[in-house]
Amino acid sequence: MIGIGFFDVEDIKLRDAPARDACFDVVYRDAEMHEYAELSAMWLRETLHRHMTNEITSLDIAAACLVEFPDAPWELRLELARQCWDEARHVRVLHRRLSEVGGHRGEFPISVLEWNITCALDNLPGRLATQNRTLEAGAMDVVKGLSRNVREYGDERTADMLEAILTDEVQHVRFANRWIRRWATEDRRVLMKIAYAVRFLAAANAKFQIKAGELNAVGKTLEAPEDRIPAVNVEDRKLAEFSDDEVNEILRQAGFRALVPDGVAA
Repeated sequence: MIGIGFFDVEDIKLRDAPARDACFDVVYRDAEMHEYAELSAMWLRETLHRHMTNEITSLDIAAACLVEFPDAPWELRLELARQCWDEARHVRVLHRRLSEVGGHRGEFPISVLEWNITCALDNLPGRLATQNRTLEAGAMDVVKGLSRNVREYGDERTADMLEAILTDEVQHVRFANRWIRRWATEDRRVLMKIAYAVRFLAAANAKFQIKAGELNAVGKTLEAPEDRIPAVNVEDRKLAEFSDDEVNEILRQAGFRALVPDGVAA
């Protein structure tokens, strides 16, 4: 990682943003993003634009893992290469749909914070724990609800596209879960790297946290972070090989204790 740029946010060192076309305005806080009332034309365009650029960032992260960890097992490198292919396809279909509904690249601000945080980590288990197992798993929750909302809006084509993308994301989370368990079985010290990565992600996110009632860049009042947590996509998390205990813990953390089966410790 010698020669790679970093920047400091108080006591945390993050990776410099990846290159983006000049048309994109890169920001760091949700309050700087454009977010509109749901089920409107502007909401749909911004949603497609946001997910398109998030997929570019996911592609960058997977590609960086291939380049920066050349000694990783071949089977894992193959999974990361397949992820790059998947993310590239997602970008293309999202861009095509964005154009079809009247949007264009650079129409809204974008974030690359997932890259800033994940690629600041110097080990592959930590990156998979942060990006695939945590952030992409969270994206599964978001996309599941989003596809439902888009269908309610009446856009069947976009809803079908989002559900197809979600299918690929399940595998991206699943292979990370499998490799993390394999590494932890072979060397328990890997668990320390994973624990550090998760704490690092939480600490870095906190630096950019919004406040309840804060206005975003287009004057929309933002909810408190705890009120913005999406419903947990239990079905796809299980397909991605989260254990029942892990799913129950995620439900608790998301405030869905009532959905945790009786007899499971709180």
